[in-house]
Amino acid sequence: MIRKLILWSIAVLLVSCGGNDDPPPVPEGATLIFPEENSECTTGVSVNEALSQVNFKWQASDHTDSYTLSVVNLETNVPQTISTAATSANLSIAKGTPFAWSVTSISSDSDQTAVSETWLFYNAGAETSYAPFPAQLVNPISGSTVQRDIANEVLLEWQGADADNDLASFEVFFGEANPPTTSMGILDSDTMELSVSVNADTVYYWRVFSTDSEGNTSDSGVFDFKVF
Repeated sequence: MIRKLILWSIAVLLVSCGGNDDPPPVPEGATLIFPEENSECTTGVSVNEALSQVNFKWQASDHTDSYTLSVVNLETNVPQTISTAATSANLSIAKGTPFAWSVTSISSDSDQTAVSETWLFYNAGAETSYAPFPAQLVNPISGSTVQRDIANEVLLEWQGADADNDLASFEVFFGEANPPTTSMGILDSDTMELSVSVNADTVYYWRVFSTDSEGNTSDSGVFDFKVF
């Protein structure tokens, strides 16, 4: 009887010392509020002829202690970042320029982070008509290796938008040269995918030019991928 009591006491002690092995909760992605997606931001406070200060806002996310705001100039691909425990932050950014922005949620209890959606906007300037946002090349991911389909083709996919809502067309350039110089034709603004013929063990380059009804254009930049 004494032996059983001792063994039971040891078991209870081991359980009580074991603690809680559940991993800490990971942060969730923040919901973006302002500047709105595919919009023209006109509320910035002018800093000088070139810059205005914009107040970025998002909703708080669960299991999050701080946030990192990232704002990327789509003409130069240069990012600006700022860390904060609040759900808003001010940044001075170029006027009359397209930007992409997102928020990363961070927890001091977890090594994992969560990234919000990425929204595009134009920071208002002197322009009355804006070029389309540079097309966002979605698939294939740049630098990836992909499998061609049974027809020896790969599907190119992208996303396009325009703050003025007058996006008219896309022109896709594709080939083995960097930058690609072979036009695959003009596509209407509702078409954001195109199948292209490919060969195995070959690296290909592609880019998309977006044009609006005013003749304004933007360039996605060059992506590359390799075919198995």
